[in-house]
Amino acid sequence: MIFGRVKPLDAILATAEKKSLHRSLGAIQLTLLGVGAVIGTGIFVLTSAAAQYAGPGMMISFIVAGFVCAVAALCYAELSSMVPVSGSAYTYTYAIMGELLAWMVGWALILEYAVAASAVSVGWSGYFVGLLDSSLGIVIPTDFANGPDAGGIVNIPAFIIALLVTWLLLIGTRESAAVNAVLVTIKVAALTAFIALSMPMLDGAQFDPFMPTGTGGVLTAAAVIFFAYVGFDAVSTAAEETKDPQRNVPIGLIGSLGICTVFYLLVAAGAIGAYGAQPVFGTGGEILIAGSPELAARCAALLAAGTEPLACSNEALAHVMRAIGYTWVGNAIGLAAFLALPSVILIMLFGQTRIFFVMSRDGLLPEKLSAVHPKWKTPYIVTMITGVFVAIAAAFFPVGRLAEVSNSGTLFAFFMVSIAVMMLRKADPHRHRPFRTPAVWIIAPLSIIGCVGLYFSLPLEAKLVLPVWGGIGLVVYFLYGYRRSNIARGIIDVHEDDPDAPPQPVPPMPDAHTPGYKDA
Repeated sequence: MIFGRVKPLDAILATAEKKSLHRSLGAIQLTLLGVGAVIGTGIFVLTSAAAQYAGPGMMISFIVAGFVCAVAALCYAELSSMVPVSGSAYTYTYAIMGELLAWMVGWALILEYAVAASAVSVGWSGYFVGLLDSSLGIVIPTDFANGPDAGGIVNIPAFIIALLVTWLLLIGTRESAAVNAVLVTIKVAALTAFIALSMPMLDGAQFDPFMPTGTGGVLTAAAVIFFAYVGFDAVSTAAEETKDPQRNVPIGLIGSLGICTVFYLLVAAGAIGAYGAQPVFGTGGEILIAGSPELAARCAALLAAGTEPLACSNEALAHVMRAIGYTWVGNAIGLAAFLALPSVILIMLFGQTRIFFVMSRDGLLPEKLSAVHPKWKTPYIVTMITGVFVAIAAAFFPVGRLAEVSNSGTLFAFFMVSIAVMMLRKADPHRHRPFRTPAVWIIAPLSIIGCVGLYFSLPLEAKLVLPVWGGIGLVVYFLYGYRRSNIARGIIDVHEDDPDAPPQPVPPMPDAHTPGYKDA
């Protein structure tokens, strides 16, 4: 049976226990870790899309998205503390729910990470183009700074940065902890400066009407800016290194998400109150979809008339600063995004290639994909394939659309994790859990409802991508993975932290004649 094909959880845990980590992180360190991981890309690049969908109501959208992330994170934390290995939700699902559902989660994660890398590439391009224009007077023609949906032909800067980061990942370059700390400081300093300078300029009239597109627009914006919170799993996956995880992991998760939500609300309030964030409507009063050709055409007409709403800007925060008279701060924010966002692209690409790599080593994808370069010691084939896909998507699609598609994959993965944590509580209630999700029968259903609600709040095109992508994945699975997976061939894959250990044969599957056998 397909659903009976599971990676033995005990084998995964036994391997992980060989590499047990020192518990040294407290609540404050975890909270700061989460803040550094979360704050960044989304708030820089998706504020304009949120303004288009919800107007000033995007402040509520940030709260909704943060809440869904919080309950999903608590479910994620229990599994990551029990199965502290690479592979993320894919590995958890394989160990608990079986190969087919694990394949679907892994396939969705491939979509999430790759498309997210494309979205960040496009976001970087917007700030790069604006920085060149404002500080050096170099203008990149619109045709070559935007994809077709955004009124251009091809986004060359986004294409180039995606390939450049792929090359860096290919040759094995990884940012050090010190460099990452500097980049986090730059991002936080830029947002702090934005808040400090925009708050004194608040105009209450800019908040009226507060919800011009209604509740539906607010939920759509929440589904889109969910992207701004991705990264909180850095706290969940650190559970194995945390002192008193039962106490400190929830504090780190909720604390970091709470701080980030307040940060985002202040940034949103500054942008709305100092500049305005009303959506751009069509000539007939209809709501235009962020990233659509119709919105691009309407924005071009408004720009020709001398106005540029926040929803039309490719560099929202820098644009606000320049508009209220702080050109140098706007340029500094553009520079911060220019410096910091490529590291986010690298992290997204690394995550995608690692999921691809683990699935390949499990036999679900051709083994050649997990080949390691003899000189660079990196999975070069899968990295090159991923990089080309990411660069092409970045060249032709707008950031909002890419973020929406990425979120559909993320929400599916979190949905599966929330189900898995309840299933394992029922199937194996006595297994050691370094961290237990509090009130799991309330938190996990809230996570499931939140993920489903945000998914159905996405624009239609984004909702359709996931089932279409999933359908393609099922075809690939049944044509290849179903017969070629290691479990199908009687091999237990060895965890990648212990790559030199020999493969182990799978013990015979129990049947009705096996003593003690119980048909699930």
